[in-house]
Amino acid sequence: MEKAMHQSHGCGFAEYERDLEKRLDVEKDREKEYKKGLEVAADANRNHTP
Repeated sequence: MEKAMHQSHGCGFAEYERDLEKRLDVEKDREKEYKKGLEVAADANRNHTP
C-alpha cells in the first residue's frame, strides 16, 4: 500500500498522515479521479446500451 500511495500521489502514508496540505492535495486528486471514472462509466454505458 505504501508503494502504491507513493506511485499514485508522490508521498508515503506517513507523510500523508502528518502533512495537512499534502493530505488535501491527495484527496483533491482522488476526488478528481473518482469523478472522471464516473464520467467514463457513464459514457461506456451510453455507448453500449442496445
